[in-house]
Amino acid sequence: MQGFFAGRLPDGWFQGPPDVQVDDDEILVTGPLDEPAVPEGASADTARVARIKRFREETREARMAIADEAQGLFGRTVSWGASVGEVRRLFTTLNVPVMTRLRMPERTVLDTLVQGGVARSRSEALAWCVRLVGQHQADWIADLQDALTHVEKVRAEGPTSL
Repeated sequence: MQGFFAGRLPDGWFQGPPDVQVDDDEILVTGPLDEPAVPEGASADTARVARIKRFREETREARMAIADEAQGLFGRTVSWGASVGEVRRLFTTLNVPVMTRLRMPERTVLDTLVQGGVARSRSEALAWCVRLVGQHQADWIADLQDALTHVEKVRAEGPTSL
């Protein structure tokens, strides 16, 4: 998939190769845009957000054509995003429902977040918890993902049937 997007995206869209993240449902393609020239006294972050918005609007038709092609090839929805400096925006990303079974102590945590106004629903509270774990355990999660990638590689190199 990396090769497909590297070859298919028009030159000049991103300042470097696109970042392509994949799960079972979605392909997320993001890339860095060049920094806008910001007049003295103007907000750099406002200019960065505007640059991303301009990219989104100007590339919409081409992005959708590439997404349609990739969806046919890979059987996943394609989502897009861009970054300028520290500002990152995602657009057209999926919001996938996940079924889970929780016991009373876990439901109590979610209900407390809802009652405390942190979230509007159990679903939103659970998403908040997952984001929090991702932020605070980012290094551990990255190590685990690297280990899983290694396991996949070893399996691919092994015998094809027993």
